[in-house]
Amino acid sequence: MAATELLCHLVGVDPSKLSREEILILEAELFARICEELREIFREQYRDYFRLMKFTVEKENAMLEANFVRLVIKDILSTEEYNLSGVAYYADTHEDVIHEVVDGRNTNPSATLLRRCIDLHRSVRRDLYHAIMKKIAMEYLAVA
Repeated sequence: MAATELLCHLVGVDPSKLSREEILILEAELFARICEELREIFREQYRDYFRLMKFTVEKENAMLEANFVRLVIKDILSTEEYNLSGVAYYADTHEDVIHEVVDGRNTNPSATLLRRCIDLHRSVRRDLYHAIMKKIAMEYLAVA
């Protein structure tokens, strides 16, 4: 089930009753919210580092933003389901590009690479994304 369909199901919306434009808006919102939730998960993972370095919230945000794709790829690699070559193959990009991102030499990869890495991350961390989707759905239901 696609993420958009899952969110619609969780909040009780029939996706077949949405226009193409409404679906695109929903997908954009969902993508942004998933990235926000992942950033917060990464923030928690690096909490001790941030405290040790005495980072302000602004510095934390800048570090997380600059290294977001890197953190996603490293999390994919930590599952040991994919290696760098596998990530590059899935993302349909050269392995050197993935190396540059992981090494921190490329902090501005393309939006296409980000999307493909998120797709791959979603496939190897299904439970995490299911929990994120539930959280997002509950937040939207609380507002409605």
